[in-house]
Amino acid sequence: MNHLIKTETICSELKFICELMKYQSHFQDLQLTDMNWNQFLELSLHHRVYPSLYAHLKQSDVTIPSDVSKTLKAYYQQNTFRMLPLTAEMEMVSSLFANHDIRTLFLKGPVLAHDLYGDLSLRTSSDLDFLIPIDQLEQAERLLVELGYEKDDYFDTVLNDWRWRHHHVTYYHPVKGMKLEIHWRLHPGPGKEPSFQELWERRRTSTIPNSSVSILGTEDLFVFLVAHGARHGWSRLRWLVDIQKMMQQSLNWESVYGLFDKYHNPHVGGQAIILASNLLGAEFSDGMRPFLTKNAKQLAEEAVFYLEQMVNLHTDPVPREIARYHAKHLFSLMSSQQKIIHLASFLHPFPEDAQTLPLPTSLHFLYFPLRPVLWAWRKTKKQAIS
Repeated sequence: MNHLIKTETICSELKFICELMKYQSHFQDLQLTDMNWNQFLELSLHHRVYPSLYAHLKQSDVTIPSDVSKTLKAYYQQNTFRMLPLTAEMEMVSSLFANHDIRTLFLKGPVLAHDLYGDLSLRTSSDLDFLIPIDQLEQAERLLVELGYEKDDYFDTVLNDWRWRHHHVTYYHPVKGMKLEIHWRLHPGPGKEPSFQELWERRRTSTIPNSSVSILGTEDLFVFLVAHGARHGWSRLRWLVDIQKMMQQSLNWESVYGLFDKYHNPHVGGQAIILASNLLGAEFSDGMRPFLTKNAKQLAEEAVFYLEQMVNLHTDPVPREIARYHAKHLFSLMSSQQKIIHLASFLHPFPEDAQTLPLPTSLHFLYFPLRPVLWAWRKTKKQAIS
């Protein structure tokens, strides 16, 4: 089948960025005379690709305005200076946790930059994400508090639903300006995912010289990055560039397909592969063919919306029409089993139920039969206020 998707509605500035990020570019097809260079810079920041974009421009024969080049260089240098202390903090946290027998898998940050790009300065990162066993969360928090970190976000919970509805908690160091995300799941629930023990047995050691930091195995990393990018609508091009880099590696695609089939949805893997191919020129290999389905192509076409609109899902409030589109798209990413689990999760009490009708902890089990009533009450009250 034809795997080309429609990208005509993407602005020329973003198309130029995509062309620059390809391994083999064809700049003669691009009209740079009408380029909005302010938008070009804005897009490079929004999509978090300015470090590798600057590196690609240095190696190409494309001429851009000198002030634009200087601005990109300044962004690149700022990122380099930011990644160095982040790397040192990662090494320190890894060593500290290892000394207290807390197994730690770093997910993104400096380890991902060096693993995929071969250079810490070529990928942006604002924090450190790492995964630990859920039963060691309290111990990890005590260690971070002793280092001066403060818990930066809190969430309400009822009947321990935090264990599967959420997947990480954030800590911030007010003096260092460092942010850490401790994960006990790779993704928010509900849904199946590999146990920490499985991931630990397939782990690798970071490629950063003299580093002993543990990272996900190659196939696990690909599945994690795809699921993460898809969950955010591929609204940042940086995530697709990561996929482009991984598609050039020698992955065991049969194993990758098995992981998607067991824990996610193979169509989501196909969505990422098709997007990376169409936008960034990533090449298909024979092992990727099972992913290239009609449903995968449709999901890839739906994701173009996020690039057209320059969608930002990380800053509240998200515009209502975008939030609605995103909710619908997230549901379309799910397998049939995931959709059933997702819908069934609405039967489990929510923190809002406890806020509507506070009950002693010993009576929280009553929220199960009361949930339809409490939900209807809140909806009626909201409509009355409106």
